[in-house]
Amino acid sequence: MPLRGDAPVSGKSVLPTPVQPTTTNGWGSSSWLSVSPPLGNARFTGLPQLVDVASGQQVLGSGSRGDGPRAVQTALLKMGFALHGGADGQFGPQTVRALRNFQVHARRDFPSVKPTGVLDAATLRALDALAPEPGMRGQSRGTPPALYDGQPVRVVVALREHRTFLYDAEGRLLDIFPNASGTSTTPTRAGLKVVRARLDQAAAEAAGARLWNDRHVFGTRILDLSWADGRHSAEELHGTNAPALLGADVSHGCIRHSNEAIIVLHDALSAGDRVAIVEHVDDPHLGGTPVPVS
Repeated sequence: MPLRGDAPVSGKSVLPTPVQPTTTNGWGSSSWLSVSPPLGNARFTGLPQLVDVASGQQVLGSGSRGDGPRAVQTALLKMGFALHGGADGQFGPQTVRALRNFQVHARRDFPSVKPTGVLDAATLRALDALAPEPGMRGQSRGTPPALYDGQPVRVVVALREHRTFLYDAEGRLLDIFPNASGTSTTPTRAGLKVVRARLDQAAAEAAGARLWNDRHVFGTRILDLSWADGRHSAEELHGTNAPALLGADVSHGCIRHSNEAIIVLHDALSAGDRVAIVEHVDDPHLGGTPVPVS
């Protein structure tokens, strides 16, 4: 689903064509005779490092640096993946994490992509197809529907790729935000939930001081969640005072967001709005025939 005017990406080859090497100039060179289809997204074209990756002659991983990693980082940020520190052109641990989260997402439509945290040809081709064009934000296709067992939802939280999708009341995608979810011992539980209460900054700080002796632990807003049947879930969408941990499994079960993102979510949602929490965007509960409003 396009986001903020994103045009659907079409006419792009997904799989690289085998090539034969000619000479080697070392890391980041463009000295290969490439017969693979060119990259189609303007944010990736004309970059020698990415030409070599697309042709299958090298990969980019920890320690890589330059315009190629910077272009990939920028695309990941525009797609709503967590990358604390921004697009600095240096392939460090944050980039590895963000790229792995993208790979988890992309595997649904690009089975050859593996969650390695390394930019290989298959991953770059998937990113080329899914990333928005320069000047845009969001994703060209492959976003989850705003339905859970046929019931409209305002938010889909995809736990394994650590992204939160926000929709308007008509099911149009508004934005995508990075999140952090529960650890293996304190997991975030998947299922259909609803917003039970909306807490502003003062209430969020008071809750943090009362529960954790840290008034900043919940960030600037809290959206308290219950299960769809009314049972209390003991989980919330809230902000964070540790943005570098977004994109990982680190919480006690709540879903953390940047303070800027949780303000957007808080202002967009109302009590009673549905929130679908799923492991992956291919969860079988997502979609279905819309349930008539009685």
